[in-house]
Amino acid sequence: MTQPPAKAADPTVRSGSAAGSDGALCIIDLSVLIDEDLPCYWPTHIPFQHKTWNWFVDRDTPAGPLSGRLGPYTTRWMLMDEHTGTHLDAPAHFLPPPGSGIEHEHPLGATTGEQVPLSQLSGRPRVMDVRHMVDTSAEGESPLIDAAQVRAWEAEAGPLLPGDVMLLRCDWDDRYLPGAEGAAYAHQPIVTRSIPAWPAPTPDMVVYIAKRGVRCLGTDAPSVGAAQDGQPVHVAGLGAGLVYLECLANLAAIPTDEPEAIFLFAPIKVRGGTGAPGRAFVILPPRPADLTASTDPAL
Repeated sequence: MTQPPAKAADPTVRSGSAAGSDGALCIIDLSVLIDEDLPCYWPTHIPFQHKTWNWFVDRDTPAGPLSGRLGPYTTRWMLMDEHTGTHLDAPAHFLPPPGSGIEHEHPLGATTGEQVPLSQLSGRPRVMDVRHMVDTSAEGESPLIDAAQVRAWEAEAGPLLPGDVMLLRCDWDDRYLPGAEGAAYAHQPIVTRSIPAWPAPTPDMVVYIAKRGVRCLGTDAPSVGAAQDGQPVHVAGLGAGLVYLECLANLAAIPTDEPEAIFLFAPIKVRGGTGAPGRAFVILPPRPADLTASTDPAL
């Protein structure tokens, strides 16, 4: 079934913040927009599809006929990989289940997305700025963030504490654009290996933050894993009790001096999923400036 003509995708896919009408709180959206024309899926996986199943009335369009056979309402269906848009990587994504006899099998390999508690997906946001590392590696490779760099960052920004959610900001979501422009987001670093890839942590880095009590690590890049080999950091981190959030956006909007900020990620609840798309956001306490709501242009 075809879909009705749609407005062209807005390249401004970052989300803004908005306060409640009573100024009670401020919410910062950290999720990318999902659309067929955006690079919302891993470039070697099934493409995201969103089509019309029923339209209000029968109608011919330049893209093909629409059907109102089910009545005067509209509904659409989606086909997507579990790791589409802003999403969770559960331990089962890279850890084979216990008893499988496969290398790296792990007790946590039985933990699928719906079993990850929401408490593990929330906490104080700690944003590590790694923008200076962008474009410093060879084509098709990620520059690496090791434990020593995190310790140096902690010396300036303050120590990681148990329950913190660590977020890697490289502003890679600037490349999350519609059409051919969006190839720089994942296709060119991964498939054609024609440009340097995003900064990514090393196994020793994720083990270090897990020992510090961090249980959730996120990035505004397509993957926590390095473009040249994503398995080691997934095996190390997921095996150490972390979960990963990928394809975040708008990390620049998170204030670094707000101790009461709370990060949350709400994945859809699918039985047996190796991951799940969802909505990431930060809640800030009320401030006088929050009394005027800002507009979210994208969502």
